[in-house]
Amino acid sequence: MVFFKKSVSPSLLAEHEQILSLFKGCDVNKDGKLSKDEVKEGFRRLQSRFPRFRAQRAFKVADKNGDGFISEAELDELVDYVLDCYEGSVALRLTK
Repeated sequence: MVFFKKSVSPSLLAEHEQILSLFKGCDVNKDGKLSKDEVKEGFRRLQSRFPRFRAQRAFKVADKNGDGFISEAELDELVDYVLDCYEGSVALRLTK
């Protein structure tokens, strides 16, 4: 049996990189992991209507080890959650 990787469009890869960069930029203390406040700030920059709610849901999805932070290793889970949240929207509105 042969399994194939699902192809990913270049625009989706670009969005993934933009979101990844946005959240890395929210790491204000530069410790390599994101606190709930830092994730909430990321959702504010994404112009979420409910950044605190989105941050709480993101932690349930992305904080695999339950330490209360999203580490570098867990960051892709966070980005996937963001892309799922904004799926169907015309484009992500990224702000600085």
